[in-house]
Amino acid sequence: MAVTTSWISKKPERCGGDACVRDTRIPVWIVINAMRLGASEADVLRSYPSLTASDLEAARDYASTHQEEIDRAIVENEAGDGGLAE
Repeated sequence: MAVTTSWISKKPERCGGDACVRDTRIPVWIVINAMRLGASEADVLRSYPSLTASDLEAARDYASTHQEEIDRAIVENEAGDGGLAE
């Protein structure tokens, strides 16, 4: 089943305007970063029980077409208030 990025939404007043899965407050970059760090799909779904396998597919699809945006969000959020993480 092909999932479109219509599952992903961006609103300025939610999560700093980051792309989120559906209308949740779960940013795509969090899901993608968790999987990049070795979390399985099952791990992510356990951590975020409101998400479905289709949501994860939509997040991966979005990230594949917006790689620079997702990479930037990961770097910025890992940096925290103290600046870039080293």
